[in-house]
Amino acid sequence: MSNHRVASRYAKSILELSLEKGLLEEVHADFQKLTAMAKSNYDLVLLLNNPVINSEKKLNVLKALFPEKSTQKMTSTFFEIVSRKSREKILVDVAKEFEVQYNIHKSIQVAEVTTTTAISEEQRAAFVDAVKQISGLTDVQLVEKINPDLIGGFVLKVNDRQLDESLSSKLRDLRSQFIQNHYEKQY
Repeated sequence: MSNHRVASRYAKSILELSLEKGLLEEVHADFQKLTAMAKSNYDLVLLLNNPVINSEKKLNVLKALFPEKSTQKMTSTFFEIVSRKSREKILVDVAKEFEVQYNIHKSIQVAEVTTTTAISEEQRAAFVDAVKQISGLTDVQLVEKINPDLIGGFVLKVNDRQLDESLSSKLRDLRSQFIQNHYEKQY
């Protein structure tokens, strides 16, 4: 079974259990913390993926990063169960999948907008309105990214849809058309 599938099943289980126990927000915060740690410290990911380091040591690192005082008991217990099964390498994937399932449960639409510079509040509101129209959901979480290579315009991603209104893509298209027309005239 693929890691994604296993992570998805674990995420679904912990989400359902946290809902049942009324601890969804607390467990969600713990998984967000794990995702943030993995993004900012790749050594953590390497440690969790390392087959040479035993599960007990990995669990001790997790306990140090998630002390009992500031971590939901359910999350700590989940980490222990995953460690006992020697599946620590999927924890980051479980955290990411938990976020996806949490957003589905809360009817939150996550969209990503990439521009060449930071966007204004007015532009942000326009993107949020566009995402609301596309998705039909009223709660939108906009992830903003900056990529100067776009030259101008924007790229908006909503689920598996992408609206590319960047100048770089327009220039690429124009170049392709020019090459195609030039090729057709020669032959």
